[in-house]
Amino acid sequence: MQAGKDRSMKEYLLGIDIGTSACKIAVFRQDGTAVEKENGNYAVYYPKRGWAEQDPDEWWQAVGNAIKRIFERGKVRPENIAGIGIDGQSWSAIPIDPEGNVLSRTPIWFDVRSRDICRRLEARIGKDRLFDVAGNPLSPSYTTAKILWYKENTPEVYQHTDKILQSNSFIAYRLTGKACQDLSQGYGLHCFDMQTGSWDFKMAAEIGIPEKFLPEIVACSTVIGTVTKKASGETGLLEGTPVVPGGLDAACGTLGAGVTEAGMTQEQGGQAGGMSICMDEPKADPSLILGFHVVPGKWLLQGGTTGGGGVMRWLERELGGYERLKEKETAKSSLVQFNELAAAVRPGSDGLIFLPYMAGERSPIWDPDARGVYFGLDFSKTKGHLIRAAMEGVAFALKHNLDTAEKAGASVGELRAMGGSANSVLWTQIKSDITGKPIAVPFSDAATTLGAAILAGVGIGMYPDCTEAARQTVHVTRRHEPNPDRDAFYKKNYEIYLELYQDLKGLMKKAGERQD
Repeated sequence: MQAGKDRSMKEYLLGIDIGTSACKIAVFRQDGTAVEKENGNYAVYYPKRGWAEQDPDEWWQAVGNAIKRIFERGKVRPENIAGIGIDGQSWSAIPIDPEGNVLSRTPIWFDVRSRDICRRLEARIGKDRLFDVAGNPLSPSYTTAKILWYKENTPEVYQHTDKILQSNSFIAYRLTGKACQDLSQGYGLHCFDMQTGSWDFKMAAEIGIPEKFLPEIVACSTVIGTVTKKASGETGLLEGTPVVPGGLDAACGTLGAGVTEAGMTQEQGGQAGGMSICMDEPKADPSLILGFHVVPGKWLLQGGTTGGGGVMRWLERELGGYERLKEKETAKSSLVQFNELAAAVRPGSDGLIFLPYMAGERSPIWDPDARGVYFGLDFSKTKGHLIRAAMEGVAFALKHNLDTAEKAGASVGELRAMGGSANSVLWTQIKSDITGKPIAVPFSDAATTLGAAILAGVGIGMYPDCTEAARQTVHVTRRHEPNPDRDAFYKKNYEIYLELYQDLKGLMKKAGERQD
């Protein structure tokens, strides 16, 4: 009788998201309703030009404190949590020693310090050979070259490393003591076989990555262990609570947006931007990103951009002082006021065009020297023009990736929007108008943590599989249809957008060399 009572008490799933600017914690009912949310902040460090680092121990501290704050409010208790799933940012390279100590800050996804290493590795092994195994081109953003950077620049870190972990697998390790590598994050290493989902140890040796660095690969919904006594003390979670490794934030968000079948597509509007197209088989394209979905038997053809919601956060930080003051009078957030300013500007921003390459750019141009640009400024332009042009520039980057994917043979229909940017009705409509695709908005910024929680639910048997879990939990809140009357405005600007980069990329490279 008591055992049955205990099972009924465990009614919630907890999702942990290790984002770039903060961690997000959310607690969900089985039907996908979020009953609690909490964030935890941490820093990004920029020691040198082209470097961007984070401290994984700061992630862990932020996660623990955020979970404790949820329990302190009393609506959810530790004994109510049936399972825990984790998602995280891509392409970390967290070195831990045999005792689990973090040996170095990790370069994060927009760190480009290892450009020279990539060039040398391609010359030594060959671009085609690396691509044939991994299904992805070599880039300094990926984990591969970051490991080699440790070897060349911090040999003491390299020598004492026992495992290299990803962001979500690090949190899973802190919770359970189990070091693992989930399937969806394997794409960051070029010794990961994209066809089989296994390590290619021969390629690892050729690259220079010791076999012991590579954790066991597990399915995203596998229960890898339970919360340890130590982790319980640091988070408030109940010792013995099951934990699954989860996966890549974009892949978990794709699941949390309801994308489980081939042809369905997620549009991402978090700190970074991009898209993920679900496929039944791996179809690689050197201009895009290929990885396993967190849904078994599926792959994702992805486009990842550095310009997403982070562009608006930057604009608000630098130009939103007045709106922040006005917020006290109007009760409207500075971002809501930014939306109103942008909405007052005509589509096409009266010829103002923005390249959203705020930290280099990933797909489809793969240029770490790319830089953000406003083109078309004159005395008639207002703050509203700057904001709307930024929204349109991010949408152009999305269209560039979608166009590239369709040329590669991918089929793209309705987009499912996720991330904080999806909260903006204006921005979502701009994306629909520019891409020419209908957009459905499910849970907006809760999609990623929901995806992680769904994987926990599948792992513990709350749901039979991911498809049924998505059916039970994902509910569309609004839809957007492209407005053909705006085609003329956006078509011209998009053509200029593409030409601007081609015309400026040589100058961008030259400017970067002068600052090194």
